[in-house]
This record gives sequence, structure tokens and C-alpha cells, in this order.
Amino acid sequence: MSPGAADPGRPRPAGAVRGPRRARPGTTPGGPRRLNVPVPARVRAGPGGRPLAVDGHGVDVVRESWLVEDRWWTDAPLRRRYWEVVTTDGRNLVLFRDLDRGTWYRQR
Repeated sequence: MSPGAADPGRPRPAGAVRGPRRARPGTTPGGPRRLNVPVPARVRAGPGGRPLAVDGHGVDVVRESWLVEDRWWTDAPLRRRYWEVVTTDGRNLVLFRDLDRGTWYRQR
């Protein structure tokens, strides 16, 4: 251990001042970091809204689809149809369509 470095196994004396706090991984100094932030996506859809292509890449497989209707008791209800797909270039994506606005987004 270098001179002047604190021994991590020894408790701090009462009233000791800590150095600046570093943010934990996955957070920012102003608060938690959002993961999988939705970004707009160009989706060509077929019958029933099934995605056929995402951002110019065909969809090989639809793994799963589910509907989310939440916050119906608020002034900002949420209605989304999610799709987990695999594209022709091998990407695993989670897409959703905002059913109130008709816009598509990609989460990963």
C-alpha cells in the first residue's frame, strides 16, 4: 500500500471526511442511467402488424410478441405492441409500436 493511502480493511475514524464519491457503474452523477433507451426505427410491417423488415434488414424470425397496456388510470396511458425478432444479419432486437401514435421504436 502506498504511503498515505487508507487501509480498506480499517474503519474510518469518527468525523473523517470522505473524498469525492464516484458514481456506481450503470449510473450517472445526476441519477440512474437508463438502459435500452428506445430509438426510432424504420419498420415495414405485414398483416397484423408483424415486422417484415427493420432499418432495411429483413426479419428472419419473430420469437415473441406481447401487448402492454399500462398507466390507464393516468393522463398518459401507455399502449404498446412489442416484438422480439431476429434479423437477416443476425441481430436480436426488441421493437415496439406505440399504438396511440403509430410510431415504431427499437430498444436493443
